Amino acid sequence: MIINHGDIKINVDISGNENGPVVLMAHSLGCNLHMWDPQMQVLEADYRVVRLDMRGHGQSDVPAGPYTLEELANDVIAVMDSQKIEKAHWVGLSVGGMIGQSLLLRYPQRIISAVLADTASSQPAAAGPIWDARIQAVETNGLKSIVDATMERWFTSAGLKSGVAGMAAVKAQLAATSSEGYVACCHAIMKLNYIDQLPNVKVPVLLIVGAEDVATPVSGSQAMHEKLPNSQLTILDNASHISNVEQVDAFNEGLLSFLESVT
Repeated sequence: MIINHGDIKINVDISGNENGPVVLMAHSLGCNLHMWDPQMQVLEADYRVVRLDMRGHGQSDVPAGPYTLEELANDVIAVMDSQKIEKAHWVGLSVGGMIGQSLLLRYPQRIISAVLADTASSQPAAAGPIWDARIQAVETNGLKSIVDATMERWFTSAGLKSGVAGMAAVKAQLAATSSEGYVACCHAIMKLNYIDQLPNVKVPVLLIVGAEDVATPVSGSQAMHEKLPNSQLTILDNASHISNVEQVDAFNEGLLSFLESVT
């Protein structure tokens, strides 16, 4: 389904129980809505699941960048409004979790609860040169030039060696992502700075993070947990950044338990 939002088109997939509570899902940088395929079977019986390709990714348009987290959050509100969704539960991983924080802070009346997975609420100063180098590499040689290095950051070495189910699909999503859209979203991530505003979030929040996540380390989720007044923290063993794919059963168990507790 294509949603028109201003001058751009946002690709959306809606599935599951039409009469169930709405669960909105946003993927990682460089992926698309199919990153959440491993969660569909356990969600669709009870929930109306709305997944979107963020701008610059998947089948959504790639407007000129740079983007901001606020723009990406506004895209979500446009999707909600188009489907007459007044409130929803949020599930976002990596930049999807950052978008979720923007929603929680700017549209608190629209979000019932939030799952913020493998994400962060601020960028350390040392991260700037890393992002600059990554952007330069993609602009010079294309996104495919960083696929292998990204997979090594996103999955544990054991997971890569064993060929975790779903990992090949993630790699294909990354390789197919628009270089322009990827870079435009990198600029949004580089300006992330919500940490001091998190005490204003009152709804229940579940933080999930892979124990071996090097992209958004456990320490970042712990810092968020300390700031969020109504939060839980779950650390998944033997998982890195894309923990919903690397540890499907453990991720799904935590996700469903949380949603059941707040629905």
